Formats: sequence, C-alpha cells, structure tokens
Amino acid sequence: MRFRPCIDLHQGKVKQIVGSTLDDDNPDALTTNFVADASPAWFAQLYRRDGLAGGHVIMLGPGNERAAAEALAAWPGGMQIGGGIDADTAGGWLDRGASHVIVTSWVFRDGRIDRQRLDRLVKRIGRQRLVLDLSCRRRGDDYLIVTDRWQNFTGVAINAQTLGELSAFCDEFLIHAADVEGKCAGVELELVTRLGAVDTIPITYAGGVRNLEDLETIRRAGRNRLDATVGSSLDIFGGTSMTYAEAVAFHNRNR
Repeated sequence: MRFRPCIDLHQGKVKQIVGSTLDDDNPDALTTNFVADASPAWFAQLYRRDGLAGGHVIMLGPGNERAAAEALAAWPGGMQIGGGIDADTAGGWLDRGASHVIVTSWVFRDGRIDRQRLDRLVKRIGRQRLVLDLSCRRRGDDYLIVTDRWQNFTGVAINAQTLGELSAFCDEFLIHAADVEGKCAGVELELVTRLGAVDTIPITYAGGVRNLEDLETIRRAGRNRLDATVGSSLDIFGGTSMTYAEAVAFHNRNR
C-alpha cells in the first residue's frame, strides 16, 4: 500500500476543497478548507524529495493550466494529471511531464461509458499512460460513477464486472468516495471493502481520511491492494489530525 500525494488546483492556487460543493451554477456553495501560500512546484518538489511517485495533480475547473504545468515541470514523470482532459489534450500533458493522464467525464455520455471515445483515447496515448477516474457516490446499495465534478450520476456501478472490463483500457484506477471527500470524517468503509475484494490493476482510494488509523483501516479492509491519497487532514494543507511526515513514514513501512 502506497501513500499517493495530491496537488489540487483551483483558480490557479493549491487548495483543499470539499469536492462535492463544486457547482458552476452556484459558486457561493463552494466549501474551501485550505488555500496554500506555497506554489504548486513547492509541493511537487516536496513529493519528489520523499520519493512519492504516482501522485495526482488535479485541475478543478478552468484557469489552472499554468499552475499544473509548473507542478509537472518540477518533477517530470513523477506525477499524474487530471481535470477536463480528453483525447485531443492528453498527449500535450504527457509532453509537459505527466506520467499519466487521469480522465473521467469525457469517456461517459448520457450516463454510460462511451466506448468509441475510450478507444480513441487509448489509441492516442496507450493504455499504459491512462488512469480512469471512477469517482462515485452511493445510491441505494450501489456506488455509481459520477461525472462533471461529481454532480451527475451515471448508470454505471463500481463492481467487479465494471472494474474488470475497464482494466483492459487503462493502467490504474483513481476512485474518490465523493460523499466523504474533503470532510475529514472517516473513510467510506463499505466502498473500501468492495474495492479490496477485486483483484485488478492498481486502485487509489481517496475520501475522508483523517489520520493514521484510517490509513490502517484502508490497508486492512482493502486487503493491502489499495493505495490511498490524503488531503485536508494533512498539516501541509492546514490539517491538525495527521502530519505529512506520518504519511510518508506509513508509505515507507507499507509500500
């Protein structure tokens, strides 16, 4: 199990926000947990120093391209990038230094997987450079993939069949538990347990991690098959329940 660091960008700044509150039609609803004084490059250099490869640069809306490019330039090949990426823009981000591109909404249309778009994307960059973001929210007994900044439900559930089919098209999955993301109130245990029961390509879980105990919960319930990312609870993002040094030490013990 690895700790995957993050650089979340909003309006050109490194921030930690409650992702489910992102709404273009109602910007006043946005809940921001933290705004960094440090640059995106500072965070990328920190992760590079500590050997935390495979973290995520996420562009939350427009106006983040320059900041994202700065982070990638600070560690070429060390981080993945996502946020509004499609087949036409993916190659450019790889050229700027991303190890992988992370894609969600563009490969879904009318609530279903658009296989033509997915095939086009894979032909452009190859499955080994693609991460599919299958972030989800619970509805009834299912965890359904959500798109468009987690506002729109698809009809596609996170289960062994879905993960098995999509694993043929990508190198990794990134799965946010959108209902708990950014709230530092505990992980979505049922989702972690379900993901850990599937033997597939690497999966990074994100959402609700408060402290080292939650990381241990992910390790155990996920059968040591899942990686995890941590945001708002870390001291480098203004959190008080977990230090970045603790997360790095956990990574070094368990990777």
